[in-house]
Amino acid sequence: MKKIIGIWLVIGGLLFAQTFQVGSHGVVVSASKLASDVGVEIMQKGGNAVDAAIAVGFALAVVYPPAGNIGGGGFMVVRTPDGDVTTFDFREKAPRKAHRDMYLDKNGKPIENLSLRGALASGVPGSVAGYACAHEKFSTLDWRDLLMPAVELARAGYPVSYFIHTGLKYRQDRMSECDATRNMFYPNGRVPEIGEILVLTDLANTLERIANKGWREFYQSKTAKEIARSIQAAGGIISEWDLKHYEAVEREPVHFTYRGYDIFSMAPPSSGGVCLGQILKTVEHFPLSQYGFQSALAMQIVTEAERRAYANRAHFLGDPDFYDVPVDYLISEALAAELAAAIDLEKATPSQAVSHSLYPESKETTHFSVLDKEGWAVSVTTTLNGSYGSGFVAGKTGILMNNEMDDFSIKPGYPNMFGLIGAAANAIQPKKRMLSSMTPTIVTKSDSLMWILGTPGGGTIITSVAQVLMNLIDFDMTLVQAVDAPRFHHQWLPDVVSVEKYGFSPDVIRMLEQKGYCFEYQTAIGDVNAIAVDWENDRFIGVPDRRRQSAASAW
Repeated sequence: MKKIIGIWLVIGGLLFAQTFQVGSHGVVVSASKLASDVGVEIMQKGGNAVDAAIAVGFALAVVYPPAGNIGGGGFMVVRTPDGDVTTFDFREKAPRKAHRDMYLDKNGKPIENLSLRGALASGVPGSVAGYACAHEKFSTLDWRDLLMPAVELARAGYPVSYFIHTGLKYRQDRMSECDATRNMFYPNGRVPEIGEILVLTDLANTLERIANKGWREFYQSKTAKEIARSIQAAGGIISEWDLKHYEAVEREPVHFTYRGYDIFSMAPPSSGGVCLGQILKTVEHFPLSQYGFQSALAMQIVTEAERRAYANRAHFLGDPDFYDVPVDYLISEALAAELAAAIDLEKATPSQAVSHSLYPESKETTHFSVLDKEGWAVSVTTTLNGSYGSGFVAGKTGILMNNEMDDFSIKPGYPNMFGLIGAAANAIQPKKRMLSSMTPTIVTKSDSLMWILGTPGGGTIITSVAQVLMNLIDFDMTLVQAVDAPRFHHQWLPDVVSVEKYGFSPDVIRMLEQKGYCFEYQTAIGDVNAIAVDWENDRFIGVPDRRRQSAASAW
């Protein structure tokens, strides 16, 4: 038995060794090795981490089509070498012709799939504007230099991975509803095989135009005209006016402390930073390290903190340009103390006893983290919402469009197709940004950079980031251990704790069930791509999550 255990540990160690990369000049962790390599190459050419992040973002639009995009949106957190932190909001917006009841039938009920599939499901994309905003403020290389690696990848093609093969196979019927999508992803009408080279010529041409003519080409020139034409021809409402008037926004980060660490994350319209702060500030009232990792008591406290944060999420959070979001109150010491005091350690708090509501998000997003030798740190989460977005490719552009309109509350106060209730703060309005859970995060201690992290996962994004931070801070794990550790999730409704299969003690689960908790099992929660700074040895450690196909590259 000891020999078997020893062999297992050796194999496990080798697997762990293959998951992370160590460098002293720069490191990138993303959903694709090809994209991570692009980021390192940009830094080797003299670019900083912001340059690298922009190049990675465009590369992911080519090599990671489930979520990488220029037809979607996202959020970026940047820390300068001087320690200043800012964020860029390039979340999609509702088109000018959008209205509150646009996905309801004549009886006021949601029309199945109307906000999920096809041209009407898309919000006005923000990724290109967001990357341009960051480039104009912080970059050192020319715009064209950052896009050409993506152009080359799209024109030459890249080998289809198992992950992309299975995703395209599963969605073939839905994605084949659009001729441009079918022609782009299903050569000769079939699913591309694993290892087959997928060439994206239309996307290469679009990216090259944007590279040569500047970012505004996407919003005001040939690309914009083709996006609007094709979407309207298919029954959508995005117009040239919508594209021309889209703007990315630089915002102050959400900043709070947790057990002596400074945590910087995304402000509304992302709920990520606020909910992350509320969870951690509530948990801070309990000595988790004394209770032990994955003990019944530690799991109960975290679950109850998550329950309350997600209940507050939907009631208070929305686009700050349309709704007054009380950020300071939601991450305040006073509210955290009140929430902590309401936790009954003898039994579960029924979600029905906690007010407010939640609207769900798709789990298909992507996150990448970048760090360079000068100390520039970048954390980016971007998405099309559902895997491969709306499934609609905009005409001859090769741009796969998002289905982010589904992240609005389609009918506030009315159960949606998932049986959950939306909130008025996130109701559809023209030019409004839909609520998000994306949580790109940077952590420091005593003004020294410690970690860069984030994850996809829809509603599970916030809890995944929170648990990795608790693993690092409360349970003194290495970053590899913290990312690899099993995760659980509670989002207020439905009143059930999702846990990763095989990751938790049956005895602990039984103890919590006796207190009134219900459980469901999932294969994986999140895909955390993170970087740690090892100050003692003057090196960076890039850690990709083994739950998907993520990869790190280091210099």
